[in-house]
Amino acid sequence: MNPRNKPVSADRFEFSDDNKRYHTYNYYLRHRFGKKVFKVPLNVDLGCPNRDGTKGVGGCAFCSAKKSGEFAGDPKDDIKTQFDEMSAIMRAKWPDALCIPYFQAGSNTYADTDTLKQMYEAALALDNCVGLSVATRADCIDREKAELLGDMAKRTYLTVELGLQSVHDETALRMNRCHTYADFLAGYELLRQNGVNVCVHIINGLPYESHEMMLETAERIAELDLHAVKIHLLHILRGTKLGELYERGEITPMTQEDYINTVCDQLERLPAHFIIERVTGDGARADLLAPLWSLRKRSVLNGIDKELKRRNTWQGARTIYDKEGKVK
Repeated sequence: MNPRNKPVSADRFEFSDDNKRYHTYNYYLRHRFGKKVFKVPLNVDLGCPNRDGTKGVGGCAFCSAKKSGEFAGDPKDDIKTQFDEMSAIMRAKWPDALCIPYFQAGSNTYADTDTLKQMYEAALALDNCVGLSVATRADCIDREKAELLGDMAKRTYLTVELGLQSVHDETALRMNRCHTYADFLAGYELLRQNGVNVCVHIINGLPYESHEMMLETAERIAELDLHAVKIHLLHILRGTKLGELYERGEITPMTQEDYINTVCDQLERLPAHFIIERVTGDGARADLLAPLWSLRKRSVLNGIDKELKRRNTWQGARTIYDKEGKVK
């Protein structure tokens, strides 16, 4: 047991107001802003260097034609129209909530800085906006863009989400990432040098990755100065390279039991102060080939809670620090 991450009581994690044993995004936002805050997914269709030939063609093996923007707005609409339509759905449930515009689909730093500044400013001008979230690839970050994002971070609660997926370059090669762990670190370091919060995406269940490899990904990112982490399940989607392999019987998806155990093992290794924005993902029902158990999202979330309780463990329980307080 690491005393630095000791829960308040036997049944209470230090960053929790309920039964959660990990540092949820909802907990962080409520404590920071004093009320419910939700993200509003947007799609400005900036494209991706892994699709247009700059880095590669065809995109990542797991990525859909919508570039992970299945639940974002319509790119034919301007930012305000998308925001109004998407936020109206959520305001029906949380009428007095605050919002964070979320540039979700594609690589949202893949443009010149003037274009990026205009779209970020348009998002910040929206009603009840208290921050900004920008999803991108680390190889779409250069010094000029990092400085622009650093200036924005001084004005609002900004988080840049970097898709890493795995620290293993052999996996990245198989998935046609056209992107190495060294590329990720270069973009990450530019952002942190400019004071930008970084959220990292990882995926469990990538083909040919063992349980130990998935744990190593968690252990390696635990050493970084991160603001947040998103843990995803690999969704095998129709129309993707992985979808073709699955339909030919060449790959097998994770079971729900294996996924829950892997997430709990990873949470134990991630520092308690890391915000966990999600512990599973959503695949578009119409395009999802496997695993179909992922459609029962509540069952997955409850399974993670139950397993952490069964183990009497929590986020950070296995994090190891050196004498200077750094993760080793």
